[in-house]
Amino acid sequence: MRNIKVLIVDDSLLFREWLRKGLSNHTGIEVIATAVDAYDARDKILQYGPDVMTCDVEMPKMNGLEFIRRLLPQYPLPTIMISTVSTRVFDALHSGAVDFVSKPSNMTAGNMQIFFDDLIQRIRVAANINLEELRRDQTTMKPIEPRTDPSSPIRIIAMGASTGGTEAITSILRMLPVTVPGIVIVQHIPSGFSKMFADRLNQLCELSVKEAETGDYVESGRVLIAPGNQHMIIHRVGSAFKVECFPGGKVTGHCPSVDVLFDSVAKEAGNKAIGIILTGMGYDGSKGLLMMRRKGGRTIGQDAKSSIVYGMPKAAFDVGAVERQASLGHIPQLIHRLLQS
Repeated sequence: MRNIKVLIVDDSLLFREWLRKGLSNHTGIEVIATAVDAYDARDKILQYGPDVMTCDVEMPKMNGLEFIRRLLPQYPLPTIMISTVSTRVFDALHSGAVDFVSKPSNMTAGNMQIFFDDLIQRIRVAANINLEELRRDQTTMKPIEPRTDPSSPIRIIAMGASTGGTEAITSILRMLPVTVPGIVIVQHIPSGFSKMFADRLNQLCELSVKEAETGDYVESGRVLIAPGNQHMIIHRVGSAFKVECFPGGKVTGHCPSVDVLFDSVAKEAGNKAIGIILTGMGYDGSKGLLMMRRKGGRTIGQDAKSSIVYGMPKAAFDVGAVERQASLGHIPQLIHRLLQS
């Protein structure tokens, strides 16, 4: 198997060399070139033909966000943003970057190991993403009608996602009316970014969106996003549900874990829930979604063609957890039909 060719783009010589040395120590990764700015990077792309590019958000001459906005329509290259805690990373994902990692706050040996383990995993996933095929299969989304059947048993919607999930979640939530049941979401995201993500969604959607806190109630038209370093579960309180957030070890490789949320929804909500598993690497959520289906919940999985990474939805589909599979563009309408059935 040939090496994955990586281009590093960062204006800091120190950080470029640190990245180059760190990545070069891993089998299967070849840093073919580094670039100091967007113009240098464009020339290196044409010269070396990388498989994956890592790119800083903040750079001189042309920042990383503007760079990928101009670059990706002409050269669909899987790009991973490397960023400090900033809302600009979500703009980059919206513009076509496939993933991001958070810059380590300090260069301790432990932090460096965690950073490179995370980045290597994301590079290997990104190298297998076909951006041209993904664009061909994107579907125009239509808002669903702002009405629900009062006799519908559904009282809660639970979603889980990882790589590519911020854009998938945004696309779905923007199509939903304020009459939908309360929504709880686990997105694999670093600590510090989850609140920014929730605040961004709150500005873009008709729904009320916030980073979840223990004691928040799951209410119609409200979306609760799990904090980046805490698990989230729900508890039944009479006919209502409220959330609990708590730190803990990784479950199915993650904190927050989709499985942890889905397991609690299966237990507490039963047939009053819809579970949705979206794009992402790994298999987090598959066991929890299966439990939801076994308890009478309705379940949806994103299909392969519209997923940035068809890992989590595939794992759920393979174990029989997915009742209906749909493209990202059709999921809002499918939610609507399930609420009316």
